[in-house]
Amino acid sequence: MHTAQGGQQARSLSYETGSLVRIDLTTYTVRRDQQRELRNAGDPDEAKVTKDTRFALLKNPWNLTVEQGRKLSAVLRNNVQLFRAYLLNQTLAGALDYRQPKRARRALDDWLSWACRSKLAPFVKVSRPIRAKKEGVLAYIREHLTNGIVEGTNNRLRMIARRAFGFHSPDALISMLYLCCGGIELQPPLPQRHLDFRNV
Repeated sequence: MHTAQGGQQARSLSYETGSLVRIDLTTYTVRRDQQRELRNAGDPDEAKVTKDTRFALLKNPWNLTVEQGRKLSAVLRNNVQLFRAYLLNQTLAGALDYRQPKRARRALDDWLSWACRSKLAPFVKVSRPIRAKKEGVLAYIREHLTNGIVEGTNNRLRMIARRAFGFHSPDALISMLYLCCGGIELQPPLPQRHLDFRNV
């Protein structure tokens, strides 16, 4: 019984990171679709302007450079749909930052309602799985735990396994995994390669 509940909670807590990734991709999709439409309409200059807003749209407001701030201001003045996508992205991130579950639930419900009424097809689409997994997102608000460390370790293991192609037996791969991820400290430590640019 406890094992089943623990597995369900783990799946729930893992959903928050996926939500943000999907929203970033959704904002990217809105910008890319507009860029393609402008290019097909014979307006390559405006298409390039839209393309150049990519990083400004994905950054947090406090991390924007002066130039990116100007680009975002231009989007606000000239491209209502794209700026709406930016606001939807930032609003969801803000909802997930709440520490009080009740406020987070209210903010998430407001965001889902806005996303469905936004007339932006990618956001309407992505709001459906988030609504279906809303309790999982709220579990993250309560516990502030994610599976990020596990995912990072899995990616590292995959990279090491890719380097193991051609090994004659799995023993060498297992030894490499222990060496790279097992916290083994060699004495003396292996020499590190450093490039001294002063002698180049």
